[in-house]
Amino acid sequence: MEPKKYKRRFGDRPDGRKIRSLDPLNMVGPYIMKKRNDANNMVSVSIDIENIEKYIRKKRAEGLKGFGLLHVMLATYVRTVGQRPGVNRFISGQKLYARNDIQVMMTIKKEMKLDAQETVVKAYYSPSDSPEEVYRIFNKLVEENKAEGDQNGMDSVARILNYIPGLLLKFAVWFLNLLDYFGLLPKFLLKVSPFHGSFFITSMGSLGIPAIYHHLYNFGNVPLFCSYSAKRNEYIINKDGVPEKRKFVDFKFVMDERICDGHYYASALKMMMDYLKNPEKLDEPIEVVPDIY
Repeated sequence: MEPKKYKRRFGDRPDGRKIRSLDPLNMVGPYIMKKRNDANNMVSVSIDIENIEKYIRKKRAEGLKGFGLLHVMLATYVRTVGQRPGVNRFISGQKLYARNDIQVMMTIKKEMKLDAQETVVKAYYSPSDSPEEVYRIFNKLVEENKAEGDQNGMDSVARILNYIPGLLLKFAVWFLNLLDYFGLLPKFLLKVSPFHGSFFITSMGSLGIPAIYHHLYNFGNVPLFCSYSAKRNEYIINKDGVPEKRKFVDFKFVMDERICDGHYYASALKMMMDYLKNPEKLDEPIEVVPDIY
């Protein structure tokens, strides 16, 4: 028997449903830590990428041209949300919501030049999407947005706001924030906003620099930001007691601690690390777990 389809209720938002089964402590928390940057937790992990590189070579041999670490990371996050949906919640108006879908954002340059135009792409995923589907959706989006000029709604809205005088712009942002607080922001703005989504990821490796702890944005509702570094070499002592040079990548996460408790976050992080250490598991089907109500 298929589970009953959720019916939208009063208090839900266009981008998520209100979670109503929280314990009192979690319901009060967002009123104490009112802003996202009041509630940042940060963690850094390093992953031996030997298995990831083998997996990447396998996928490229299967015809996924340009398949790389970014796609592995995106597939890992999508797969983790499928089994730990709590990391895809968000706080808005001091209330906790379960997001309706998975929205991943990344800033890209149209060209690798210092003065080239930047834009943010937002990819929409389902928890059951395979690595191949993650790859195709993201690559198609990037190619569509690399052309010069305003290629998506984010670019167009940003350009319109840029024409508003400073004082009026300050009021406009305040008013948008007010609408967002009460869940009244229009759907088309939620769709194009780079500040509303599940997960923001940035590759420092493409710039050849270490990973950074990137702050969360108080505007909008993004609860998780991930930055990862360029590859680096490190000597480790193998099981035979012999020094061995291995490749590592550093990942740094900044999280909104109000969306789920520490035990839940730890469980999700361990799952992500297991997928990154054993990426072939990404090809195995999963049973998607719904979030609480």
